[in-house]
Amino acid sequence: MQSPRIRDDLSLLEGYHSPQVDVQIRLNTNESPIPPPQQWVEDLSEEIKKVEWNRYPDRLTNQLCNDIAEFHGVDPNMVFAANGSNEVIQSLLLTYGGFGRKASVFEPTYALHSHISAITGTEVIVGECNEDFAIESQTLQKVLEKRPNVLFLCSPNNPTGTVASREFVESAATQCAAVGTLLIVDEAYGEFSDWSAVDLVREGSQIAVTKTFSKTWSMAGIRLGYMIAPQVVVENVRTVVLPYHLDSVKQVAGSLALRHISDMRSRVELLVQERQRMAKKLLELPVQQWPSGANFILFRSVDNAQKTGEDLWEALLDRSILVRNCSSWPKLEGCLRVTIGTPEENDSFLAHLEAILG
Repeated sequence: MQSPRIRDDLSLLEGYHSPQVDVQIRLNTNESPIPPPQQWVEDLSEEIKKVEWNRYPDRLTNQLCNDIAEFHGVDPNMVFAANGSNEVIQSLLLTYGGFGRKASVFEPTYALHSHISAITGTEVIVGECNEDFAIESQTLQKVLEKRPNVLFLCSPNNPTGTVASREFVESAATQCAAVGTLLIVDEAYGEFSDWSAVDLVREGSQIAVTKTFSKTWSMAGIRLGYMIAPQVVVENVRTVVLPYHLDSVKQVAGSLALRHISDMRSRVELLVQERQRMAKKLLELPVQQWPSGANFILFRSVDNAQKTGEDLWEALLDRSILVRNCSSWPKLEGCLRVTIGTPEENDSFLAHLEAILG
């Protein structure tokens, strides 16, 4: 008896995993440390009672897309919602990628861009960021010479926190359009930075912006994301998703969250203030850090601290603090990424880090 063979191109591919360890302070997955408003929880509980569980959900997610469109000031036909922004990215690659097609990324960046590309049989073209983790114009041009079908630009970038300038994204969008490449701007952390590429999306453009409810809306447990893109891109993507792919609870939860915009913005403001406070404190320690426009900071110990990234990660774990070890990622030797937590969690992290390095 022979077992079914996995696709040859997947046989050596490892899954995407983030360590799940029982610790007191979890600062490794960029979740919001602050829960959603209690009123949202109560409203969701009431709305769930009204769900007709024996009926399929709204296939086109009309109400949710209308609410997202109103929030961003776009036409509802320019909105596509899915099970987290990862499903949005997968749907885009199923539509515009696949065997014989190419997707480009700029390392170091969000690992799932390459991972989902590989899963969908899309060849990955890799460009490298410079030492400051910015994408240089000549690097972009060299990548586009290879005529990728899609090009990923993560801003703020995960795990570096780097924010691409508006001028750069506008230029990238123009250059991508000239060669028929779809520019995908991943803005999972967009609300933590000072600008968004959503207002660059218009009919006739070749740019799609992906977003998530996991971070700023404190809804990682719901798994809900969406895309703002020209109507033709949305219509094309709808051809590859499974029928009724987004359940009734997610649709209701997303619409209810959009009634609490001021709460979301207050939460973002608090986390940005905490990020600035942590960055200031890190300046006093023997570590190198990079400017961040997200809800995390990338850092590593300097040479005279005599601590490798693995040493530092394990020392923090021994103190029941879990951060993300990025040491094995491209160009990130020795680097760790710490999510901004509550003020109390941040104080504990900083105190233990200082003690370890001291």
